[in-house]
Amino acid sequence: MTEEANNLTSSTKGMSLSEDAWRRLRRNRVAMASLVTLIVISVLAFLTPLLPLQTPDSAQTSLQYAAPVASPLWLDTLDLDLDAIAKMPQVVAELEAQLPALEQSFARAKAELRSARELLPQDLSTSEREERLTKEQAAYDEAKRAFRQKDAEIQDTIQQSYRKLGYAGLGWLSRSMVRVRFAVFGRKSLNSVWGRDVLGRDIISRVFWGARISLIVGLVATLVSLVIGVTYGAVAGYLGGWVDDVMMRLVDVGYSIPFIFVVIFLITILGEESVADELAYWGIDRITIFFLVVGAIYWLTMSRVVRGQVISLKTELFVESARSLGAGQARIIFLHLMPNLFSVVLVYLTLTIPRVMLFEAFLSFLGLGVEPPDVSWGLLANEGIKVITPVKIYWWLILFPSLALGTTLMALNFLGDGVRDALDPRLRDE
Repeated sequence: MTEEANNLTSSTKGMSLSEDAWRRLRRNRVAMASLVTLIVISVLAFLTPLLPLQTPDSAQTSLQYAAPVASPLWLDTLDLDLDAIAKMPQVVAELEAQLPALEQSFARAKAELRSARELLPQDLSTSEREERLTKEQAAYDEAKRAFRQKDAEIQDTIQQSYRKLGYAGLGWLSRSMVRVRFAVFGRKSLNSVWGRDVLGRDIISRVFWGARISLIVGLVATLVSLVIGVTYGAVAGYLGGWVDDVMMRLVDVGYSIPFIFVVIFLITILGEESVADELAYWGIDRITIFFLVVGAIYWLTMSRVVRGQVISLKTELFVESARSLGAGQARIIFLHLMPNLFSVVLVYLTLTIPRVMLFEAFLSFLGLGVEPPDVSWGLLANEGIKVITPVKIYWWLILFPSLALGTTLMALNFLGDGVRDALDPRLRDE
């Protein structure tokens, strides 16, 4: 009985990612070309710190709106301060040695403020309580400010050598790749073959660096929506009854709320100075918030798709077998039903990523998304649209960012259509 149940569990009732599906996908030349295009774009975006490009935020006002030029092809202008980078670990270690004392002072001030609050009479008004706690609150704020300031000083020290050249905040991997780039290519960098912007910054460099954020936004936000939507829809579809009704009515309410207003509201609240400072201490910057917020509002359709599939699968024999063997609801949902949803989720995933990327570009175009010194394709499109005037059109500011974004979105859509056609059960016998 157990072996039979296992065989039934491993089978798929809906669309399956079989060898036939992969064969049909390979025969679809447009889908395969789109897949290759996406792989190339993704690899180039990942390897951008290794490429011999100019720094994305290096302003040269004397070259404002310089047209594309390929002669000379290479420039010899960049110089990474390797001595400062070599000394950086020692400086950071000295700064980090001061953190324990500041942390203890912060903890002590926090404990004193908590004790003072507990000793106050309960019948005092809010204003009277704040007045009596002025001294303790001031000590707490000062200790927290000193601790946070030292932590920020450490981060600034780590990034200083790279920011001088025109790089935005880099992670440890990107910093390592930049050092390898200078070890291989030295001071040489590619000339502005795609022109320059209003501040004289190299467009090709900004397009490549913008690809990193635009692609990460699409991937991370889609994965967030995937986790929420699949879990929510699977639970609603399997439990059914009044639970399903309530959960789906909440989805209907979510559909009635304009996404852009939700994003503006959340980003505004989370971007408030005190809140942003607290989040920054925990390593959550504006871009991370943007990823999560966009992902958290794109799960509604996924939940409906998954719910419909679960409703059609929950009465199948493999589910009944698992239930008869004593499997709980959570086990059935996550170990038996969800593997059978892989194909449906994969198709929707390939169609959601371009929607999320386009939404990010739209928000950045409005100035609500990615902020300088970070750069994305939407931000570049916003900068390009500002220079469209009757007097002169700097076409390179519009063409190249739009071409990069358009190519990626078209490739994602064509790939999604190809995957959907390959997994369509109605085409299996063709």
